[in-house]
Amino acid sequence: MARERPPARGCGALRRCLLGAALLLGLRLCAELRRAGPRPPARSAPPGTAPRPPEPHLPPAPGPPRGASRRRVTYVRSGRRAPPGGRGSGPPEPGCCAPRGPPRRKGPRWHIDLQPWAGPAQSLDEEALRFLRYISTTQIACNHISTDSLATDSSPAKKPWSVCLDDRFGLAHQIRNKQCRLYSLGLGSDDTHFEVRMADDGCEVHRFDPSVKSAHVLESQRLWFHRLSVDWRDPHPAVAAQKLHSNARKLGTILNEFGHHKIDVLKADLESAEWKVLENLILEDVLGQIGQLIFEIHLHWPGFEVSGSDSSVVRFWYSLLKELELKDFRLFHSYKDLSKPQLFLKKDIFNASSCYILSWVNTRWK
Repeated sequence: MARERPPARGCGALRRCLLGAALLLGLRLCAELRRAGPRPPARSAPPGTAPRPPEPHLPPAPGPPRGASRRRVTYVRSGRRAPPGGRGSGPPEPGCCAPRGPPRRKGPRWHIDLQPWAGPAQSLDEEALRFLRYISTTQIACNHISTDSLATDSSPAKKPWSVCLDDRFGLAHQIRNKQCRLYSLGLGSDDTHFEVRMADDGCEVHRFDPSVKSAHVLESQRLWFHRLSVDWRDPHPAVAAQKLHSNARKLGTILNEFGHHKIDVLKADLESAEWKVLENLILEDVLGQIGQLIFEIHLHWPGFEVSGSDSSVVRFWYSLLKELELKDFRLFHSYKDLSKPQLFLKKDIFNASSCYILSWVNTRWK
């Protein structure tokens, strides 16, 4: 009986090699299918409709140049118009939120805007010449200037406190209708001739002077004296609590306490406190409540709480007066008091007096 020959070893090794290769290929195919995910079933067209043609292949949109980063922009809808010719150049779109009630009033300013220097040297000569020229040049014509009120039989006043009685500014009309109100700010002066005459002509006159003996005195039918001084700041709350009848107030505070919304004439003779009081009226926007201003200004020293070099002090004075002009006040009368020492910041220069009386009218007064 013939003996069977054993299978060759090379065939078994080849089968095992082919089986391993097929297993490896299957594993790779499974991994590819897992990464690709399940494919959604194809949608069949409704019966009776033609099949949708395949979409054409479009090239990808050009991207930014190499090295440039993509920037994501978020647009917020607002009520502003788009630029002319651009997208949405029609009527503006409404904003997201309607304002709640009327707009809030601006708070008080903290400092005035200083005017540029008068010259490159920033010297006293440059500043003083500009300032003196400014206060000596009227800005508006007043055809009916009165220093003795409307009376014809009055004696000359000691100082020319001038008011403009042109009909276009309304003061004469207010006086005739007995609806005029005048505030007079003083510091111990006995000269009340102007206040008495204005009260006799029909104005309600309030004179504020800390030297008055009583808190409130009705001197005549229309003339009140108040033991109060108008300051550029209110007393500290702790001081006010200890002294119930503190006699220093800001003008805005006094207007609120008295319930007065308008002053036809504000006269001030404050013995060098006028610069800080005027600054307070500007910063707290009280000027809009005043029809005419009559201020006696003092130039022999900087004034209370005004400091710096001489040139910077004069620049500050000039900037205050320019603020009046920005508020539509126009200088209609200027008086140089030659009876006072001819001193300008303690110097005898420029033939300047140490005291001037200036009168402005609010051209927007109604």
